[in-house]
Amino acid sequence: MKLLIVTGMSGSGKSSVMDVMEDIGFYCIDNIPPKLIPQFVDLCRKSEMSLDRIAVAVDIRSGDMFTEIFRARQTLKNENSVDVKVLFIEAEDEVLIKRYKETRRKHPLDEKFNGNMHDAIRYERKQLTQLREICDYYIETTNYSASQLKEEVKSIFLEKTSDSIIIKVMSFGFKYGVSTESDLVFDVRCLPNPYYIDRLRNHTGVEKCIQDYVMGFQESQELFGKLTNLIDFLIPLYIKEGKSQLIISFGCTGGKHRSITFAELMAEHLIKENYKVQKYHRDITKDKKF
Repeated sequence: MKLLIVTGMSGSGKSSVMDVMEDIGFYCIDNIPPKLIPQFVDLCRKSEMSLDRIAVAVDIRSGDMFTEIFRARQTLKNENSVDVKVLFIEAEDEVLIKRYKETRRKHPLDEKFNGNMHDAIRYERKQLTQLREICDYYIETTNYSASQLKEEVKSIFLEKTSDSIIIKVMSFGFKYGVSTESDLVFDVRCLPNPYYIDRLRNHTGVEKCIQDYVMGFQESQELFGKLTNLIDFLIPLYIKEGKSQLIISFGCTGGKHRSITFAELMAEHLIKENYKVQKYHRDITKDKKF
């Protein structure tokens, strides 16, 4: 089991980091009392959900309990079955103050220091000094935008940047309504329709006979090639912008033949490119005679 403890200065970007960790497959929990971390890890180990990658955010909000993080970390390090790492995040004082003013949020120590944010930040930084010294990963976010921080986190915890995005390739029929959840929609009704071939009408695009028919035309092959080039160009840009899910849809009249063919072939192409791919044929069973 892998456990990542995310900590650091309030306002430095821990919430953004936790969002990224969740997107890349970690089970995440925020503001857990440090003393409870070993028990939480034990519960995850026994869970039927196979939780083998966990990220917990711990910060000064835990109050007096915060110092328990050192004991919890050592307890887990003594267990050979748990790989414990600490990610520490911070930023310069003036940047932290600016972020709090822009978001109109209170610093966790606001009441303790009667609204004096400089004193609150100074105290918090002092409390975190020892933890900063033992961290395994360190990110200074002073000059980072939100998207840059996400890219930095992905570069640390992902072997391949393509792992940060899940691509859903789906088919649908325009006669049942346009797919409204999609990021990219391609209309393939311009291609020859197998529906008008009696021997093919009751088959679908998941079957070879339909795929052979649809892709047996020069225009189909050229269209697929152009769409493949476009999608190959776009995906890295979506990843760079921090998008965690991309839905690509192909539509034809009934959602049975041409759209499914293109969705199947595009999914196959993207899998070969080592992307995480899900397939969904929305209207494949519509009007089906049983």
